[in-house]
Amino acid sequence: MLNPFPELLAYGLLAPFILRLAIGFLFINLGYLKLTTEKDRWISSFNALRLKPAAFFVKALALVEIIGGIMLVAGYRTQIAALVLALLVFSELYVEYKEESVLKRNLVFYLLVFAICLSLLFSGAGFFAFDLPL
Repeated sequence: MLNPFPELLAYGLLAPFILRLAIGFLFINLGYLKLTTEKDRWISSFNALRLKPAAFFVKALALVEIIGGIMLVAGYRTQIAALVLALLVFSELYVEYKEESVLKRNLVFYLLVFAICLSLLFSGAGFFAFDLPL
């Protein structure tokens, strides 16, 4: 079947750009929340998983999410950032699946963020990025 709007296919690199900005700002926000209002909840979840020292792991996770979010917003090493963040989201999804009371978000949220990260891993950065498709 033919596309109803074939002219829009010329803007195919705009979709990864939009996804990259949305998920980048989301990860910056999630990392900031891990350092501020959700810090105690994350420390208790790491203690439940027997990861000691929990406060260190929470700070490290938050910094990785903030730096990865900044990399996605800037379009710098997008595929590497998307891969690392997809692994983090997958581990958070596993924690949420095993222990529903630990984290604040639900499974659908983590599945959606994981799918967007995988999409960026396969499609690249799109428009307005430092990454060049070769």
